[in-house]
Amino acid sequence: MGEATGNVRSRFGVNPGQVVQEFGYDDDVDTGVRQELESVIGSELADELYDDVTDAAIVWWRADDGDTADLTDLVLDAMTTLEDGALIWVLVPKPGRDGHVAPADVEEAASTAGLHATSAISAAPDWTGMRLVTRSRGR
Repeated sequence: MGEATGNVRSRFGVNPGQVVQEFGYDDDVDTGVRQELESVIGSELADELYDDVTDAAIVWWRADDGDTADLTDLVLDAMTTLEDGALIWVLVPKPGRDGHVAPADVEEAASTAGLHATSAISAAPDWTGMRLVTRSRGR
């Protein structure tokens, strides 16, 4: 699991001892991604009710979870406990999978929340991850 753990660590930017909060958990999430994240940080992912400072957030989002405004609200919820400069990852089903969400919808929600989508990764066989960060002052 060392290589896989290192891969998740480098892809998601998480480190041992960090607190990662998870939003949108359901029975369709990729358990391998969750287990690898937990292996890297050394603890379970914090749930949506966690109210202390967090180092990163993972948001699972599908088309039937709502519209862009609903995603914006969830991203804003995720931001409430995030440490300054922390990352938010929005994971959406890949094209052709049930619940696929267009990248433009994630980008619109991020922009409305004052964030910027900077990159996308293949997070799992059925999930694409989009990295959200705070906008630079120059934008």
